[in-house]
Amino acid sequence: QVQLVESGGGLVQAGGSLRLSCAASGNIFSINTLGWYRQAPGKPRELVATRTSGGNTNYSDSIKGRFTISRDNTKNTVYLQMNSLKPEDTAVYYCNLKQPTWPTSDYWGQGTQVTVSS
Repeated sequence: QVQLVESGGGLVQAGGSLRLSCAASGNIFSINTLGWYRQAPGKPRELVATRTSGGNTNYSDSIKGRFTISRDNTKNTVYLQMNSLKPEDTAVYYCNLKQPTWPTSDYWGQGTQVTVSS
């Protein structure tokens, strides 16, 4: 079993910053990808950023230069530093873990709300 527990969401004014954290526990492989996705009301869930255990990162174009993903492999924790937040960043943010099984193991956190006021 794998659990992902997110924290750090909240309400912030446009231009402000927030830091999300997600701690993974359970049967965690040493090779994996941790990441963040988000879903705004009425829209599909979309990629925000991912980071592999080897350090490779992937960012959505909409947040490049404003958000930074990092992780602590010793704690199986991933972070998302969000700066220069915009109202369009308002969404529920979900932590995701992918592990190299066949088929790929895909786990999700419960989500944390981020609201950016204008």
